[in-house]
Amino acid sequence: MKLKKPNISKRMLLLLLGVISFVLLFVYVLFRSGPMASIAVTVTQVENKAISPAIFGIGTVESRRTYKIGPTAAGRLLKIDVDVGDKVEAGQVIGEMDPVDLYDKIRAQAAALKQSEAQRLDAQTRQSYAKTQARRYEQLFAAKSTSEENYTTKQHEYRLSEANLNAAEQQYVRVRSDYEALIAQRQNLKLIAPVDGIISIRKADPGTTLVAGQAAVEMIDPKTIWVNARFDQVNSKGLKTGLPARVVLRSDTNRLLEGHVTRIEPMADAITEEMSAKISFDKPLTTLPPVGELAEITVMLPEQSSTLVVPNASIKRLGGKSGVWEIKNGNLNFASVKFGAADLSGTVQVLEGLNTKSQIVVYSEQALTPKSRIRVVDHISGTKK
Repeated sequence: MKLKKPNISKRMLLLLLGVISFVLLFVYVLFRSGPMASIAVTVTQVENKAISPAIFGIGTVESRRTYKIGPTAAGRLLKIDVDVGDKVEAGQVIGEMDPVDLYDKIRAQAAALKQSEAQRLDAQTRQSYAKTQARRYEQLFAAKSTSEENYTTKQHEYRLSEANLNAAEQQYVRVRSDYEALIAQRQNLKLIAPVDGIISIRKADPGTTLVAGQAAVEMIDPKTIWVNARFDQVNSKGLKTGLPARVVLRSDTNRLLEGHVTRIEPMADAITEEMSAKISFDKPLTTLPPVGELAEITVMLPEQSSTLVVPNASIKRLGGKSGVWEIKNGNLNFASVKFGAADLSGTVQVLEGLNTKSQIVVYSEQALTPKSRIRVVDHISGTKK
């Protein structure tokens, strides 16, 4: 008995081939770009080498010496001869206060001083005469050539003349002091620059009434320009005075200025968790930056001993812990790592968690999980080689 061949139509055959092709395409897409697809990663071996770590911070340009120049007594500003940005020299008169009736007071006090001096001379003359008379009558009384009453009277006149002389001298000292105070006040009418510098702020114009101690202008000493830098407390280990620093001003990002750490502030900010340091420039600035301008500071720390290092790009966070994706026998494992200092090239010290045989992931196309399938490639588009 012969078996009959199944009667499969051409249409059915095409439909079957189409279904098989779709299934194969679906499986291909699933394993190439779908959820089952492997993720392209670049890997590197943990190295053992020495690095020169650096600390990065942000700061503002400040002047170490700022001078506020104003009157020592209340008065009206008569004139001001400088404006913002003007350079001044030490001892230069930059303004003057209105004397009002000061010169009349000086003339009146000068006349009072002459009068007091004349009274003092008169008292000196009277005291000298009374002293001579007292001695003469003392001798006459000893020789019994005058009465005791006359002798007592001359002694009394002598003591009285001494008292008058003492009062006249005290009066003269007081009047002279008042006169010298007015002369000093006349000198204080002039607003004088204490050092060579630049006018940074002009706070008053002629005709403005100023109280004692109120500044008419402010000036800075360009030689004392520095940067008040702020560093994260977490990364500030090793920061100390004398370390070299690089400063980049926001107004000139292509220019690198050399400096050094001059001072570390003893008080840190508990709110921002930052510590402050002063960065001085090694060379005088040819162009003075505006006070208050932002600057980026990089402090170079001393080179440290050889230790395990990994690229900064390989560091990830998982479950609140920092670490790297380590490849063991082709499988992914998140290794929790304790990191140390980092340098400017993006190399970070490994203190605990890895060894020199560890192979870690640097870049990946997608976020990784312990169950991710991976394939190692030489380079991923959009990442550093």
